[in-house]
Amino acid sequence: MKKKNTKSNQSGTIALNKKARHEYFLEDKLEAGISLQGWEVKSIRAGKVNIADSYVIIQNGEAYLLGATIQPLKEASSHVICDPDRSRKLLLNKRELNRLLGAREQKGYSIVATAMYWKKCWVKVEIYLAKGKQNQDKRDTIKDRDWQRQKERLMKHKS
Repeated sequence: MKKKNTKSNQSGTIALNKKARHEYFLEDKLEAGISLQGWEVKSIRAGKVNIADSYVIIQNGEAYLLGATIQPLKEASSHVICDPDRSRKLLLNKRELNRLLGAREQKGYSIVATAMYWKKCWVKVEIYLAKGKQNQDKRDTIKDRDWQRQKERLMKHKS
């Protein structure tokens, strides 16, 4: 039996939202499936995804991903009308939805998408319950990160 050669991404990561770690305190992680159309899957395989400004809303007991952009391929989407910025339904079970809704309503959390990746043949979205950072918090995070880097350099040169 031959092993199939994967083309580009060995890790399976499709897109990352690096800005979320800077803008929010990320607390509780969930993995959600995403409902896609055929042209979107082809575009995702080609790497035409941006989730930098994406977030999750909950309406009528269902979660939707907003702000994610999937650019259509010219070859794959000639016969359908493609909306790159459409809201996409997230596939979560009732317990997960209730947990997200409760945290958002009672504690004032935001729900942010941080990564999109392949899990076997399915596209998954990593979402976090997050609290917004103030400017002071962002400066503290940067200061801590720089200090950790500096400590590692000092330890490396000592040994």
